[in-house]
Amino acid sequence: MGKFREIRAEELALRPAGEIGGDWMLIAAEADGRADAMTASWGGLGVLWGKAAAFVFVRQSRFTKTLLDRSGVFSLTFWDRPQYAEMLAYMGRASGRDEDKIARCGLTVLHDGGAPYFAEAKRVLICRTMGRQLLGPESFLDASIRERFYAGGDWHDFYAAEITRVLVKE
Repeated sequence: MGKFREIRAEELALRPAGEIGGDWMLIAAEADGRADAMTASWGGLGVLWGKAAAFVFVRQSRFTKTLLDRSGVFSLTFWDRPQYAEMLAYMGRASGRDEDKIARCGLTVLHDGGAPYFAEAKRVLICRTMGRQLLGPESFLDASIRERFYAGGDWHDFYAAEITRVLVKE
């Protein structure tokens, strides 16, 4: 599995549109001794309030959201997509309320500052939530977005998080 080394956020070499939107990432959080993760293909990276930041969107129905809201810290993990495509698809469609998805997928959980992450990942961002905002019906200036992605009313919360550590596989 290899070991991780820490780099500064400014050194991070990542193609967000390709690696988030195309290859996908996992958002993982833990609270009350229970960890869960979900696949995400929406998000971004940048700078906010003078800090290296990650931006993620989590539907209100997701179990991971419950844990993220309780803990305030989470990880974003990036993967070698060809090798982990099946796992990433499963983590996106199954619910952590119903089973331990992490164990079922055979992932090795590590921790950093209360945030779970996975030994099998190629890159890890440890994040601390700085702000959260509901993206409800009034949030969309383009009605076609609301119609296409929210016909069922399962809205996203937008999270802005400080990237506190960046770990890359050696």
